[in-house]
Amino acid sequence: MCGIAGTYRWPDGKIVTDRLTETLAHRGPDGAGRYGHPAGDGEVQLGHRRLSIIDLSETGAQPMVSGGLALTYNGELYNAPELRAELEAAGVRFRGTSDTEVLLEAWRRWGTDCLPRLRGMFAFGVFDERTGELVLVRDQLGIKPLFLLRRGEGLAFASELKALAGATGGSLEVDHAALVASLLYYWVPDSRCAFREAEKLPPGTWLKCRPDGSIERGRFWNLKDVAAEGRERALAGERPDLAAVVEESTRRHLLSDVPVATFLSGGLDSSYLTALAARHQPGISAYTIGFRAEDARFEAMPDDLRYARQVAEQFGVDLHEIEIAPNVLDLLPQMTYHLDEPIGDPAAINTFLICTAAREAGVKVMLSGMGADELFAGYRKHLANLLALRYQRVPRPLRRGVSAAVNRLPVATSRRGLRSVRFAKRFLSFADLPEETAFRRSYTMYDQDELLALIDPDLAGTVDDVLTEHADVYADNELDDFVNRMCLADGRMFLPGLNLTYTDRSSMAASTEVRVPYVDVEVVKAAFTVPGDRKIVGRQGKAVLKEAATSILPREIVYRPKGLFSAPLRAWMSRDLAPLVREVVNDGELVRSGFLRRDALQRMVAEDAAGQQDFSKHLWHVLTLEYWYRDATSGSGQSTRQTA
Repeated sequence: MCGIAGTYRWPDGKIVTDRLTETLAHRGPDGAGRYGHPAGDGEVQLGHRRLSIIDLSETGAQPMVSGGLALTYNGELYNAPELRAELEAAGVRFRGTSDTEVLLEAWRRWGTDCLPRLRGMFAFGVFDERTGELVLVRDQLGIKPLFLLRRGEGLAFASELKALAGATGGSLEVDHAALVASLLYYWVPDSRCAFREAEKLPPGTWLKCRPDGSIERGRFWNLKDVAAEGRERALAGERPDLAAVVEESTRRHLLSDVPVATFLSGGLDSSYLTALAARHQPGISAYTIGFRAEDARFEAMPDDLRYARQVAEQFGVDLHEIEIAPNVLDLLPQMTYHLDEPIGDPAAINTFLICTAAREAGVKVMLSGMGADELFAGYRKHLANLLALRYQRVPRPLRRGVSAAVNRLPVATSRRGLRSVRFAKRFLSFADLPEETAFRRSYTMYDQDELLALIDPDLAGTVDDVLTEHADVYADNELDDFVNRMCLADGRMFLPGLNLTYTDRSSMAASTEVRVPYVDVEVVKAAFTVPGDRKIVGRQGKAVLKEAATSILPREIVYRPKGLFSAPLRAWMSRDLAPLVREVVNDGELVRSGFLRRDALQRMVAEDAAGQQDFSKHLWHVLTLEYWYRDATSGSGQSTRQTA
């Protein structure tokens, strides 16, 4: 796991590439390298920061140059042993044991045809000295990031957006449409970028730069096609052995020459992976979090720690517990810097602190249960949208009465939050809506009118564009299964846009690699072979995964109430962060610039303080957006990191 960067036919390419690479030092503290070569009437420069995981020797150093090919690569190939054996049988001789060398030789032999064969997480750039062409590639599901910037016939790329921002001297312009999208989702969709000139290479695609200035793009993997193929396999009666598929993926994800540990929340996903990992690596370490007792009580949060301890004891896992207290909020500006774009999910702080603790203990690699909820319909929104179909059959007068009664209830008292009321209000906000609109409303922050009331009126057209984009992505399939339509939309938007993004940035900020065994091409294929009525059974989400997990986990863990890898936001907002919220709402840069409307924010704060509505998540995102915007418009791109 590393940081990659480079330039192609870019003015001062060597200097710019060095600057890009230095900004990524946290992604690879174990080594650095750069390669340069003529490319047409310009040059290519490839930079690399190394986090040594496999083949710790110099034979794994990058950029790796061999036989006219140069590679800068970020990621892990979990099927590298099989590819190596196939290449050796064809006469290839390897100098070392790194998967980097396997990738380089696979590219030499098969070119872009090797890409569908790669099983892992990756983003890389490969330059051919013979043709002068540079090809950039991103993995199938968007686990690893790759940002691009094109100016004239030149191109710059990097693992993180902040590197590109810094390399251009702070001259990148904020894309207000992307900020509108971030308000809706509390993250920036993978199809958009917070700076106008920059873009994200889409998952499962490649981009080729030629010396004549032309650009070619191609796609080697499409989740929509995988979902369609899964449906056909299901209709043909195929039922994958999900327990075997998940165990095989977990075993492959343990491949490492340095210690590996796991996240262990005590929920199904992390407990299942931890138990499987402990089967193959007895005594493996795991890390879990807890919150200050009064915060957990205020939020009525479940006691996840006791479940984590139970799993650790049963499987001989060395459990490390980390308490997240309010002083962690000092990390807000630092996390905003590391996350690259405005992301309003406090789980990023949890990930950063866990990875920091693991790294201090000598652990470089962590396994996460990320992705299981998206693929197997484990979120509350999936069940809620199914329940909404039944609710719509209730007579309309009765529905109006229920809605009026629930809306009068408070979401919190002075001493504690009322989670059941919050859930009920959330459900009623979308239960009467058409399918795509209801699904979007069930996990986004605002409806159309609320978003329009919050932002600069001149951006009204942008709101329409953002909502249309969601509708288009949701409808872009031929699945006849409601649950799998939701899972497909999550796999294309929510997973790469939010969860994989914050996991990558917050873990790499701590110089730690996080691997996601559920977000594996073979697990994904198996997941879409499972019909929706086996994913949600009765009121049980992830039913088929729970069935598989009972082969190793006790039922008490498998069927426990779902926990949240989040934070006690209402407690933080009503206590520790209240002064900062007032400052940002009344005199923040977003308000002064006119992007956000002060009166709308003040109403939100008042309703939240009165306990009538729960806007804690909305206000947390406003804080992250404010910090990001201050940094993005300061022209330095570095101030937040240095002052945090």
